[in-house]
Amino acid sequence: MTTSTEPRAAGATDDLELVIGGMTCASCAMRVEKKLNRLDGVEASVNYATEKARVRVPAGYDPADLVAVVEKTGYSATLPPPPATPRSDAPGADATDAARDDDPELRSLRQRLVASAVLSVPVVVLAMVPPWQFDHWQWLSLALAWPVVVWAAWPLHRAAWTNLRHGAATMDTLVSVGTLAALGWSLYALFWGTAGVTGMTHPFELSISPGDGSGHLYLEVAAGVTTFVLLGRYVEKRSKREAGAALRALLEMGAKEVTVRRGGAETTVGVDELVVGDEFVVRPGEKIATDGVVVEGASAVDVSMLTGESVPVEVAVGDEVVGACVNASGRLVVRVTRVGADTQLAQMARLVEDAQSGKAEVQRLADRVAGVFVPVVLVVAVATLGAWLGGGFGIDAAFTAAVAVLIIACPCALGLATPTALLVGTGRGAQLGILIKGPEVLESTRRVDVVVLDKTGTVTTGAMALAETVVATGVDRAELLRLAGALESASEHPVARAITAGAAAEVGALPSPSSFVNVAGHGVRGEVEGRSVVVGRPGLVGDGPADELRDDALAAAWREAASQGRTAVVVGWDGAARGVLVVADEVKPTSAAAVRELRDLGLRPVLLTGDARAVAERVAAEVGIDPADVLADVLPEDKVAAVRRLQDEGHAVAMVGDGVNDAAALAQADLGLAMGTGTDVAIEASDLTLVRGDLRAAADAVRLARRTLGTIRGNLFWAFGYNVAAIPLAALGLLNPMLAGAAMAFSSVFVVGNSLRLRSFRGSENTTGGAR
Repeated sequence: MTTSTEPRAAGATDDLELVIGGMTCASCAMRVEKKLNRLDGVEASVNYATEKARVRVPAGYDPADLVAVVEKTGYSATLPPPPATPRSDAPGADATDAARDDDPELRSLRQRLVASAVLSVPVVVLAMVPPWQFDHWQWLSLALAWPVVVWAAWPLHRAAWTNLRHGAATMDTLVSVGTLAALGWSLYALFWGTAGVTGMTHPFELSISPGDGSGHLYLEVAAGVTTFVLLGRYVEKRSKREAGAALRALLEMGAKEVTVRRGGAETTVGVDELVVGDEFVVRPGEKIATDGVVVEGASAVDVSMLTGESVPVEVAVGDEVVGACVNASGRLVVRVTRVGADTQLAQMARLVEDAQSGKAEVQRLADRVAGVFVPVVLVVAVATLGAWLGGGFGIDAAFTAAVAVLIIACPCALGLATPTALLVGTGRGAQLGILIKGPEVLESTRRVDVVVLDKTGTVTTGAMALAETVVATGVDRAELLRLAGALESASEHPVARAITAGAAAEVGALPSPSSFVNVAGHGVRGEVEGRSVVVGRPGLVGDGPADELRDDALAAAWREAASQGRTAVVVGWDGAARGVLVVADEVKPTSAAAVRELRDLGLRPVLLTGDARAVAERVAAEVGIDPADVLADVLPEDKVAAVRRLQDEGHAVAMVGDGVNDAAALAQADLGLAMGTGTDVAIEASDLTLVRGDLRAAADAVRLARRTLGTIRGNLFWAFGYNVAAIPLAALGLLNPMLAGAAMAFSSVFVVGNSLRLRSFRGSENTTGGAR
């Protein structure tokens, strides 16, 4: 909940999260949601899969009032504890998993399931195999079946009674009424009918046939259905926990202990004791404790756990590092800049959880159906009973058909269809460095047909780099780079930094200039190892305008760079030009592959930039974008208009960007994708965040979102189709109640299992390691 000691503005709201207990089906979630939404100023969304309610309330609203409303509805509600940074004595992942498997609710469900299965198997076998029906077998069946129906199914009966007291009916109502009716009829047949006589036998049939009700037992139905329902609930609960495993793994990535420097000494403390400004040591192989800036050392950092990118990132003094990443080589000293809930890891987890808690439009329809489903099924069951009796059939056949209708109906599959797919899809996305902000984003990915790519920082690196070195006849390339890099090392200009970095990477350590002069608008000059070196425009060197460079190769390089919108400088000494260095914002190595992948997804890539057309067309040619799809010379404030213009032409537009000037366009687009290497403003305005700076992640994000949406639609088709087909079959007497119970349990398990297939989603072919 948002809290503050300052006065709140009128109309301000707080966001709360409640953990809801006791929900057993989608109808339960729908009931809680309706009750909460009836409160003045309250907007609630209850997710059956995550067992949480996201509630927006007026500022200062007492959460106890929400808890009271939920409890009056027949369920429990608690406020989750505030997120805490893992302590040094916190259990590891294995211990956490073991504790999770041993939680009381799951343990109780497992105990009831095992007991139910052991007792039910003999009952079902005796009912299905008439030759094994020895004298008094029916009494043994009763002795085995009643503990199953009364004790093992007690949570179902208790939930049904609680709902009844509140004037509601849920899935538990159907199962409870069905199993108790089957047991009650069997008791009647045994004690007051003819089923209890010695030597009584009856055949097991898959369909329903008229007969003498007083001689027919339903013990196998009562016990078998209970076992199937418990099995379905157990597998469902275990699967839901597996579906959220990615988010839990994300939260458990962080380091537990850290070596901090205080008072001139190094001390090991829990990461929760870190504060902004602390300096801590990260040795090779250790996790970085929290977000910070490197103040000592250099190393390669494995960021695959957060970004899915397997190639380690080189960091040095002044570079930012992210908590939970692994230091692969050198020793680092990092100054803390963010702790706790402010870290990138915590923000990622919050985005993922927010997405998992939302509802897509298709799920809202399913919720509305589930909300009225159970009362409709009860009416259908009563109508089935009356129709069979009115048709002249015996009470036995009429009762069997009515029980089959009660048992086979399953709104749980409807309620699980969307949230389980969202749990798995968003969790898998987090592992790949793709953060989906909400379920409505999935709908957008299906419609998008044009993807607008910002150039700088998205398609290109966003930083100047030495792109080309051309030397005059007889000049040594290494010497040219060494002298030019040495002179430019005294300048802070972006072009100078690019030349210095490129030269150092190729020739190694650079000497220091003995003198340095900046000639405004023309370049720089100075002394390096006794030579008078000049880097800048041709006129500064002494050769006149560019078209008068004496060396043909240098003149051609200069003109070509100008035609492509690149920056070129001439390097000279002793009054003559010795070479041309070309500096440019280079295309990222993976951008061309990313554009191909976007085309394969049916998207038309459009390049959007404020740079000159010559620059834009060069970049477009490198990555495979048609010149007609290049929007150049676009001012930052006109980017929104460019996106809107495409929308006015009938296109659904996705926008990929990373800068502050992209934020408005990201918000305007039907689908906004922000590079996680960009600004917070851009990330906030987007629908999807791509944690790694690889443009291929955009294609991965669209593919994952579409596959998740496809899984949701497949789940809903199965859930609707199952009930549409199964209930009429049961009402017509074509299904034995026990088989109906098995089918009912299978429908929920199928939906959850289908969602879990999303865990196998893979990123781009060229992405390995964490992204795989």
